[in-house]
Amino acid sequence: MNEPWVHAEETAYRQYTLYFVYACIIYSLIGFSWGALMGGIAEFRYFVDHRLHGDLIVRAHTHINLLGWVEMAIFAAVYYIVPRLVHRPIYSLKMVRWHFWIHNFGLIGMVVFFSLAGLLGGMESQHAAPEQVEVIIRPLLASVGIFGSFVLLANGIWAFNLFRTCSGWKRAYEA
Repeated sequence: MNEPWVHAEETAYRQYTLYFVYACIIYSLIGFSWGALMGGIAEFRYFVDHRLHGDLIVRAHTHINLLGWVEMAIFAAVYYIVPRLVHRPIYSLKMVRWHFWIHNFGLIGMVVFFSLAGLLGGMESQHAAPEQVEVIIRPLLASVGIFGSFVLLANGIWAFNLFRTCSGWKRAYEA
């Protein structure tokens, strides 16, 4: 195992596994704080509970927690465990990198557009008809779908990479 690229690849793999851990920590702090604010500030709680489309802000919060905190923790753990379990390195470090960046890009986009749709929909519902509010938030929700497709793509990359790692491709750990 004297080849310098093997050491560099293993170092980069560990680095990206830790990036998933760091992202998990950041998203959990954001999600926990967001939940505390929604529950602790009466006006905020009223807004998300009673305004038209205010519930979209809750959806942004749940996506930060599920796709950010929970999924990032699972990804980090699985990226750490699977190569040790099958006694092979990860199939593609490039896919790990793509997975990380595409997932974060998609998640952040989803959260931003869910939040904007909830905020604008809730504020506009005070003085506009529901049909007018729908016209405002429809493109924002379409953007949520587009960014959600990026998250789905990233999860597909993750699944393919793990499948190839587990299914016996030929490169084994060097002894």
